[in-house]
Amino acid sequence: MKKIFIAAIAVILYACNAEEKTTPGDETRAVTSAAAITNMSGYEATYSRSFEMGDAKNAEAVLAIWKDWDNGNLDPSKGLFADSVTFLTGDGNVISGPLDSAFGAMKSFREMFTTIKSTVTAILPVKSTDKNENWVSIWGTEISTDKKGKIDSVALQESWRFNKDGKVNLFIQHMRVLKPAGK
Repeated sequence: MKKIFIAAIAVILYACNAEEKTTPGDETRAVTSAAAITNMSGYEATYSRSFEMGDAKNAEAVLAIWKDWDNGNLDPSKGLFADSVTFLTGDGNVISGPLDSAFGAMKSFREMFTTIKSTVTAILPVKSTDKNENWVSIWGTEISTDKKGKIDSVALQESWRFNKDGKVNLFIQHMRVLKPAGK
């Protein structure tokens, strides 16, 4: 009985890890299973319901931006943004316009803090196949200390959209205030 159970598990694992190939002429790229949701339970996706894994370099770009944010020097990240950008921040602010002014506003906001320490819970680069748009979703926490010494912590869920040139042109942030440590 134990051998049959082990054999069944091995078959299931093999089946789950087997790659499916596209038709000839489409390269030999792996197809993501369940890229499009077929049963929407009566809901209509207003943006997209068809995604596949995206480019890891976009996730690396977002991680570099997070690191520069933590370090308090956003200048190294400026080249990762498009000429026009929109930031929809977790506190409800909308910063939109040419990169220099929008980026300047984000730099001014970051200067309100002496330290920021972020941790990444998960990061996922995806591509909307029907919109042909690349996104990165990142979840994490941020502990910040303002210039008066007040410490706050938030849970973050962010979506970063990349344009056809591989530059961030939209940032959407959701956050939840966390209880202070030890409470």
